[in-house]
Amino acid sequence: MTFQKQHTEGIEPEVRQNEYGDIVDSGFAAPWWARNRHVQTIWPRFMQKRRKLHYRMQRMELPDGDFVDVAWSQHNVKKEGVVLLFHGLEGSIRSHYANDVMAVMADEGYQVAMMHFRGCSGEPNRTTRAYHSGETEDAQYFLEYIQQRFPSSRKIAIGFSLGANMLLKMLGELPKQQWLNAVAAVSPPMRLAECAESINHGFSRFYQRYLLESMRGTLLKKFSKLDYSGLKSLTLERIKSMRSFREFDEWVTAPLHGFANAEHYYQVCSSHDYLSKIETPTLIVHSLDDPFMNHNVIPRKEALSPSVRLELSEKGGHVGFMQGSPWRPKIWLHERLRQFVNQHLATE
Repeated sequence: MTFQKQHTEGIEPEVRQNEYGDIVDSGFAAPWWARNRHVQTIWPRFMQKRRKLHYRMQRMELPDGDFVDVAWSQHNVKKEGVVLLFHGLEGSIRSHYANDVMAVMADEGYQVAMMHFRGCSGEPNRTTRAYHSGETEDAQYFLEYIQQRFPSSRKIAIGFSLGANMLLKMLGELPKQQWLNAVAAVSPPMRLAECAESINHGFSRFYQRYLLESMRGTLLKKFSKLDYSGLKSLTLERIKSMRSFREFDEWVTAPLHGFANAEHYYQVCSSHDYLSKIETPTLIVHSLDDPFMNHNVIPRKEALSPSVRLELSEKGGHVGFMQGSPWRPKIWLHERLRQFVNQHLATE
């Protein structure tokens, strides 16, 4: 897929509501030194200086006896509106994108909160159940809490990677939801089977190894304390031997969460098939060179509901979208999300 529109360093003009239900060029252009998709993906994680952020943690008890931890920005709230964040696989408030987007939105004057998925805040959760790309129940419980706490405020959710796929699926499952006025989804793995295949090849296996090490580590800690005897096929040796996402999903994610196997999990939880049902104004920001995925994850225009706008770029990596110079890099994504949030949280 090639775009004809001239790229610029800026952000395109404010999006009109009637421009939804479309696939367009995002306007992002990678600089000469960061046109490689792995540079775009890795630099912000390991090289980019974090924005200054003050936050506090709140433990939220869940109906099944487990918990999730919520990070709240601590600053002087100047604007009406709440921005809610959902991180990616094995992410947390310490993830570069979560830290920096929360800081950007806090600096803009909004109240910001991010729900950690189970076991992602630094302490293993209490049950064998974990989290996955299609698990929306905890998010719904969190959003209901936010609605009760801020009943008159407009609200936007921003999801990254796994969190983005989860949000899109939830919006399709619940098209009449009343919690959120708009949603932004950054680098969502909209076809999970394709992503599991793509990340198992070439240099992308670096990301898979990095994430699997974290996933195995968390599971091993829980395995030593909780009763996993209901999963007869899950042994200590098998946990240590897993080398791919598909293996992890086959032996852990699927049986733990009621799926027949990894393929069933991928089919049920991929957000692609939910996009046509979404009624909430939704922005998807995605790069064609995302090393976690391939071109097959991109939906056709007819698969989008009139409420969904997909902004694509040829470069950008996975939750990257970095511009500027090597000595003064900047994240284009921050400005795009700031524009989107201000547009939809503005008092009508």
